Amino acid sequence: MITIYHNPRCSKSRATCDLIATTYNSANEPTEIIEYQKQPLTAAQLKQLNAQLGCTVREMIRDTEAEYKALNLSDTTLSDAQLYEALETHPILLQRPIVVRNGRAVIGRPPENVEALFA
Repeated sequence: MITIYHNPRCSKSRATCDLIATTYNSANEPTEIIEYQKQPLTAAQLKQLNAQLGCTVREMIRDTEAEYKALNLSDTTLSDAQLYEALETHPILLQRPIVVRNGRAVIGRPPENVEALFA
């Protein structure tokens, strides 16, 4: 099963979906596309995704969004719990796309990053 946390308004997210469909999913593996801004992830789901990515919660956050500045998320004293809460409340902050396969995940920026899940 391939799961893609997708923002259809993002060119990199669309490119990653296309790349998976045309290059990496020749076996027609079931694919679930989740538009995470319409179906926000819970803190528990974000923590699981974070573990699959193997990165810090800060690396999951888009620091170019207006909400990042408005919420003062650059404050290094914020706890992981506070950062997860910000992601849960403001899903636009989540890096995109995120692709999960076989218990591992990557951020598809650039889209070629997904190759690691299919090697």
